[in-house]
Amino acid sequence: MDVLPPGGPPGCPLVGVVATYMPRLVEFSFEPGLVAAVDQHAAAVRDALVPLVPAPRRPGDVGRPEAIDALRREDLADYVLGFTDWLSEIDWSEPVGYDFATLRLTAVCWLIREHDLLAV
Repeated sequence: MDVLPPGGPPGCPLVGVVATYMPRLVEFSFEPGLVAAVDQHAAAVRDALVPLVPAPRRPGDVGRPEAIDALRREDLADYVLGFTDWLSEIDWSEPVGYDFATLRLTAVCWLIREHDLLAV
């Protein structure tokens, strides 16, 4: 498993999330259900941040919207700031296992890795 090196843009909130939650991706090998849960969270984050555009239509085609594959670091960083602010407001603390927040932050790490969002 390739893990991102520490670094990224200075002051980017994604760097801290990666440092804390990226190691959880290793657990995919041991917990198949975790892969599905993180995938669902990643899809929810991506859907919230990446606009849908109509697919090209040809006569007789049944087109449906498709996501533009352009997840931007800035958008994900803003999302993480809002999410972690909310976690602070509710005095959330990281559990031993997985809850909604740890799954969501692990999914953010998966998106960062898959889209190479910390490349400088």
